[in-house]
Amino acid sequence: MKKTIITVIGKDTVGIIAKVCTYLAKNRINILDISQTIVQEYFNMMMIVDMNESAKPFADVTNELSQIGEEIGVKIRCQREEIFHQMHRI
Repeated sequence: MKKTIITVIGKDTVGIIAKVCTYLAKNRINILDISQTIVQEYFNMMMIVDMNESAKPFADVTNELSQIGEEIGVKIRCQREEIFHQMHRI
């Protein structure tokens, strides 16, 4: 399984989850876990997704999600699971 960690951070607006999830569904990227919070007016979401079925390479998905983030006023970042674990281990 090719797991990827996606983070979305920015000022809360209508449709952030819908926009990101629609992109993932269209590209056959399965959401395995999702956590979302809003603190005052700031939106924070972390997703773990499976990219096994996606025809697009990781770099394309990362760039396209980043572009979607710019369009809706949030920062969207993607990291491969193994890199994420190496960066956040104690």
